[in-house]
Amino acid sequence: MSSVHHSRAPRRALDWRLRFGLLSLVWGFSFLLIKVGTESYAPFQVTLGRLVFGTAVLAVALAVKRERLPRGARTWAHLAVAGFLLNALPFSLFAYAELTIPSTLAGICNATSPLWGMALSLVALSEDRPTRLRVAGLGIGFLGVLTVLGAWQGFQGLDATGTALALLASLSYPVGWIYVRRTLAGSGHSHLSLTGAQLLLATLQLAVVTPVFTTFPSEFPVVPLLAVAALGALGTGFAVLVQYGLVAEVGPTTAQMVTYFIPVIATAAGVAILGESLAWSTPVGALIVLAGAALTQAGPKAAPSTTEPERSAPVRRKATVG
Repeated sequence: MSSVHHSRAPRRALDWRLRFGLLSLVWGFSFLLIKVGTESYAPFQVTLGRLVFGTAVLAVALAVKRERLPRGARTWAHLAVAGFLLNALPFSLFAYAELTIPSTLAGICNATSPLWGMALSLVALSEDRPTRLRVAGLGIGFLGVLTVLGAWQGFQGLDATGTALALLASLSYPVGWIYVRRTLAGSGHSHLSLTGAQLLLATLQLAVVTPVFTTFPSEFPVVPLLAVAALGALGTGFAVLVQYGLVAEVGPTTAQMVTYFIPVIATAAGVAILGESLAWSTPVGALIVLAGAALTQAGPKAAPSTTEPERSAPVRRKATVG
């Protein structure tokens, strides 16, 4: 999550490779959990539940480490914007998208965040200067998106609205990270403290919006409820803590590689567990997207981006959240 001097990081009981794999699984399965949750609850309700459980996990972590939330109205104002761009907005967009598109497609759309980050750097919204290699990666990634969507078939059978919502969700992450880097970098507060406050503010935003646009559930089906709880506690709260440890130990460049495993796991989970159909163009296009995304991260400075799930903490990093 940040440029931490990981040479001094304490030894962990669990090898970082195992934690890397665990993080990939948790974020990869997040799209399946969203799909299960939206089968019984409104998208805003799924997002609110996710944020409540995720915030609860970080609240416990803050209490255990005896850390306090940040102070200062200016910091909280910036965190409110960060919470909207990195949590409330993309989480809600993915939930609405999965009403009409498979979880596999949502997971692949999530992998386009580095491509969006590269595109934003081209229009001077980022301080990163694009190289020819990274521009080439943007072009390759765009071709991969067209392959996933079956452009040569005229996008037949594709829900345009749901796909657009998922792509907008992935765009929200790099926009949020550019904002965070310009407003919260070097704030002096711990990453855990900032992340906890950010999730709390995102939760409050959804708590205001959800009652306006949804009706309180008359019943609470167990499986979808457990899916929402797991999505928040594991895919948001626990994942943030695991990712923070990874970045502190092996650095942001290695930790960000988790981005390239998320769509693979999301696709496998959607097909194997939910029985979603899979045309040949989906995995082939996904590989092209990931190749392009990898190229956009090449070089000494890579545009920051984060994936759905989870991408959550306001700190200077290059890792992406599923």
